[in-house]
Amino acid sequence: MSKVLIVEDEVKIAQLLADYLLQSNLTSVMVHDGNSVIELVRDQAFDLILLDLMLPGKDGITLCREIRQFSAVPIIMLTAKVDEIDRLIGLELGADDYICKPFSPREVVARVKAVLRRTQSQPVNQTGAILNHVAGHISGSVAMGSTDTLSAIELDPDKYQAHIFGSPVELTAIEFNLLQILAHNPGQIFSRLQLIDKVYQDHRVVSERTIDSHVKKLRKKLNEIKPDMDLVQSVYSVGYKLVL
Repeated sequence: MSKVLIVEDEVKIAQLLADYLLQSNLTSVMVHDGNSVIELVRDQAFDLILLDLMLPGKDGITLCREIRQFSAVPIIMLTAKVDEIDRLIGLELGADDYICKPFSPREVVARVKAVLRRTQSQPVNQTGAILNHVAGHISGSVAMGSTDTLSAIELDPDKYQAHIFGSPVELTAIEFNLLQILAHNPGQIFSRLQLIDKVYQDHRVVSERTIDSHVKKLRKKLNEIKPDMDLVQSVYSVGYKLVL
């Protein structure tokens, strides 16, 4: 039975969600402020987190950022803020989905099941980190034009961490998936729509600007490691490719 962590300061809403989840054979643990969340996530194995944006103590954005430093457990943001910027901030930090308040508890359960179906089709480690679609590490075999370049890119799916020519770089879940797609197919140009389809397999509505934003952040992190190389290149009016 899957276990969901509900982080919601409104007790009645949290209890209502817990009741609906239980009806769908999903157990839950409720927390009503943000201060104890990190310790709880480190100590217990959760299959998914329902995370309210506005919380006493640490807010949802801060918690999402801190959780992504050590775990890739699926996170669905609950928010009364419907502004596009707030949505993008949450997703760029590694949230898997968001639901706007007021919401139907049935909708929340449906979204939870959809994310669990997608993530539980892959192995999960003890910290709840979802292993990536490609098993093992992607290593120097992706190097182009240089057969003696070893371990050019290594992807650690347990930590959602990449090593670029031996140097570690911390990535969000979406940035990690983007890099994996590009690195597994070096030189191939992916359109924005193709990347959306591959990264967001639950078919949520995502704009091309969102992908541009994720790629921009990914490129910045890679350039900090290898400033002399533009590893992820944009192809005007087409999309993106990885070149080594």
